[in-house]
Amino acid sequence: MSSSSKTSAGEHPVRRRRIPLVAVIALALLACVAATVGVVSCAADHVSSDLTDQEMTCCWEDGATPAWMSVQLGIRIPEGASDRRAGYKVGQRFDSGLLSFVLPSEEAETYTGRLIEEGTVMSENRHPEEKGYRPAAAFGHLGLPEPETFVQGLRKTSLCPDDLASPEGKYLQRCVDLFAHEFTAGTTRIYIRSTIEPSITPPPVNDAS
Repeated sequence: MSSSSKTSAGEHPVRRRRIPLVAVIALALLACVAATVGVVSCAADHVSSDLTDQEMTCCWEDGATPAWMSVQLGIRIPEGASDRRAGYKVGQRFDSGLLSFVLPSEEAETYTGRLIEEGTVMSENRHPEEKGYRPAAAFGHLGLPEPETFVQGLRKTSLCPDDLASPEGKYLQRCVDLFAHEFTAGTTRIYIRSTIEPSITPPPVNDAS
């Protein structure tokens, strides 16, 4: 017998430990569960993304022009305003109206000053939303970024028509969130969003203006 096959006195042959069959089965099951969870998670993320996309693109009414939305909200658009945009979205419980236009910053300051009450100061956006922020009625539908994501140059406030003592406030028909964003030096975009009761809101109509 060769020396390699002999066992020295006092030594015991080395035995290889075998993994019990139960442990092998358990590991296999855990691997399957992990894989299944991964697949389900990916599928859920995909479904959630699809639903979000559908929510973003669903239920916007045609014909909701800036002129029509101006009347619905009671927000008078200054004659010199440019890049006027509007949207109207039908919801399950409430509808949403969007209105936006651009003014020279001095005119925007005068305009917002005539809309809010004297002594009211529009606040800065100290806690901005993330860039991927997508509210139910998003200005992204109008090809615009969401004003809640801005920090620099943004001022905001909320207004309701009840007892609003201001020159432009007397025309206000709905409660609105008002944003003013000076996106370039000397140029400000006005954003207005409103939640509207559908039972008292007529459907948008075609309007050439």
